[in-house]
Amino acid sequence: MSKAKLFIENFLVYGLGGVIGKLIPLLMLPLITRLMPGTEYFGLNDLSNTVINFGSAVAVIGMYDAMYRMFFEKNDEAFKKEICSTTFAFTVVMSVLVCGLMLAGKDLIAAWFFGDLQYSYLVYIAAAATLVSATNSIVAAPTRMQNKRSIFLVTNTVASILSYSIAIPLILKKHYVIAIPLASLIAGAATEAAFWIMNRKWFSLHAFRRKHLRPLLMIAVPLFPNFLFYWLFNSSDRVMITNLLNVGEAGIYSVGSKLGQASQLIYTAFVGGWQFFAFSTMKEKDQVGTNSRVFEYLGIISFAATAFICAISYDFFRIMFAPQYLAGYVIAPYLFLAPLLQMLFQVAANQFLVVKKTWPNLLILSVGAVVNVLLNLILIPLIGIEGASIATLFGYIVSDIVCVIVLVRMKLMVVSFRFIVAACMLAGFFVVWRMLIPDRILPALLAAILLCVLFCLLYRKDISTLLRQLSRRRQS
Repeated sequence: MSKAKLFIENFLVYGLGGVIGKLIPLLMLPLITRLMPGTEYFGLNDLSNTVINFGSAVAVIGMYDAMYRMFFEKNDEAFKKEICSTTFAFTVVMSVLVCGLMLAGKDLIAAWFFGDLQYSYLVYIAAAATLVSATNSIVAAPTRMQNKRSIFLVTNTVASILSYSIAIPLILKKHYVIAIPLASLIAGAATEAAFWIMNRKWFSLHAFRRKHLRPLLMIAVPLFPNFLFYWLFNSSDRVMITNLLNVGEAGIYSVGSKLGQASQLIYTAFVGGWQFFAFSTMKEKDQVGTNSRVFEYLGIISFAATAFICAISYDFFRIMFAPQYLAGYVIAPYLFLAPLLQMLFQVAANQFLVVKKTWPNLLILSVGAVVNVLLNLILIPLIGIEGASIATLFGYIVSDIVCVIVLVRMKLMVVSFRFIVAACMLAGFFVVWRMLIPDRILPALLAAILLCVLFCLLYRKDISTLLRQLSRRRQS
C-alpha cells in the first residue's frame, strides 16, 4: 500500500469513529442550549471536562504514547502483550491514586475550578470519569494499534448516542448541573467495558514485566509535562475566565468554542490515523520529506477552512443559538484554528519521538504555555472572552514556530517559502475580517474565496500532480 493511500485511509476512515463522537455533540448543541435556562450550566459542564482532562493527563502520565511507540518496536505478539499489560497495570494504579486525591481535595477543586463550594459534588463525578477516561484510553489502544477501523465507527457512534440518550431526560427533569457529566461518565464506562471484552487477550497479570517499565517510562515521563501544557493551552482559559469574570461568561465561551471545536472533527480524524501511519513509516528513507509534506498540506487545508469559519461565524450563532450566546461568535475562528495548530505541532514534534528524543517537546510547549497564560492574564480583564481565545491561538503559534525552527536546524524537517507566505496571508485575512467585516457574511466569503485562490496558485504544481494521479487511477 502506498504511503499516500495509507495516510488518507487512516485519516478519513479510521478517524471517522472519533469524528462521529465529536460530530453528534456539535449537532446536539443548539438543542441543549435551548433546554438549559442559563449560560452558567454550560460553563459548569465545560469546567467539569477541564477537571477530567487534567486528572486523566496526570493518571496516564504519557504512557499511552509510550505504549504505542513500543508496540511497534518488535513484530512479536508475546512482546506486544507484555507491553500492553505492563502499561495497563501501571495506569490502573495511577488512575486509582489520582481518583483518590481528587476526592480528598474536592472542596479545593470546587473552589478553584467551579468558583463555588456548593458544586463540590461535581468532583465525585469528575473523579470517577477520570478513572474511566484514563484506563479506557489504554484498553482501547490495541484496537487502534491493529488498525481496526470499523470497530471505532461503531463504538464511538453508540457511545455518543448513549450519552445524549441519558443527558436529555436528565435535563428535562431539571438536573442541569449533572446531566451531561453523569451521562458522559456512564457512556464512557460502557465503552470501556466493550473494549475490554474485545481486547482482553492483550492484557494479563501474567504478562506484566517490570523490565518494560523502565523503557516505557523513559519515553512517557518526558511526554507527561507535554500533556499538562496541552491542558494549559486548552483549559486554563476556562478556569481563568471563571475566576477573572464569572461562570456565565465561561458558559458563553464554552458554546463559542464549540463552533471553533468543529476543527476537532479534522483533528480527531487526523489523530485516529496519524499515529499508525507515523510509526509504521518511521523507518523509511524519505521519512523527513513525507512528514514535512504532511505538515505543509494539512497547514494549507487548516488555513483555508479557518477563513470560511470567519465568514460564517456571526450568522451561524445568530441563527442557531439564543441571543445570550451571540457574543461567542467572535471567538469561534480563533478556537477553530487553535486545535489545527495543535495538530500541526504534533505532526512536526513527532520527529522528536521517532528519534526517541522527547525532551524538546517539553521545552517548546513550555514557551507557548507561558505565552498563553500571560496573555490570558493581560487580555481577559481588557477584552473579556475574546482575549482568552487570542491567548490560546498565540500560544500555539509560538509553539509551532519554535518547533519548526528547531527541527529544520536538526535536519528533521523542511519548510518551503510558499508555506510561510501562505501563513502571512492568513494573518492578513484575520486582521481584515476582525477590523472591517466580522458580521458581514458576503464580503467575508468573497475574501475567503480570494484567499483560497491565492493558496491554489501557490500550490498549483502539487494540485496538478494530484489531479494527474487521480486521473490515472480512474483510467486503470
